[in-house]
Amino acid sequence: MALQVCISAPRTSIPHNSVSPPILAAAKQCRRAVCADYPQLSAKRERRLRTKVSSDSAAAAAGQVTEVNKDTFWPIVKAAGAKIVVLDMYTQWCGPCKVMAPKFQELSEKHEDIVFLKLDCNQENKPLAKELGIKVVPTFKILKDEKVIKEVTGAKFDDLVHAIEAARST
Repeated sequence: MALQVCISAPRTSIPHNSVSPPILAAAKQCRRAVCADYPQLSAKRERRLRTKVSSDSAAAAAGQVTEVNKDTFWPIVKAAGAKIVVLDMYTQWCGPCKVMAPKFQELSEKHEDIVFLKLDCNQENKPLAKELGIKVVPTFKILKDEKVIKEVTGAKFDDLVHAIEAARST
């Protein structure tokens, strides 16, 4: 397969907060061309989109991590009922959060009876992060019956595994 290079617009000085329609259209066309040539990129994007929860959905799939926000978090927790819910509270810029992400995904595949959620503690989700009492990232909250029963702060994978096992045995 050959990689297509998209050269669609000359370099121009564009204000950082605006993108001209021709450049935006060219970028979309280029993205479509790359995804057509590399189906695995398209498949990865589809998997990522499937794990995102739409605001009208209150179900999280077993064996995967579901991205939540301030609007979708509580409906999913309520829908989980008596199931254990493990929430990864992270930020995009956090190095330890990036290290824990694949390990968190592995845990979700191993424990299909537990609901695994991720919350990006950005400005939009700040009210929920504050409500849950986050002080550092990453923070992992383990909930049962809509109440926090355990918390692990920092990139301490072994502590997280022990906390999940302790929550399962109660």
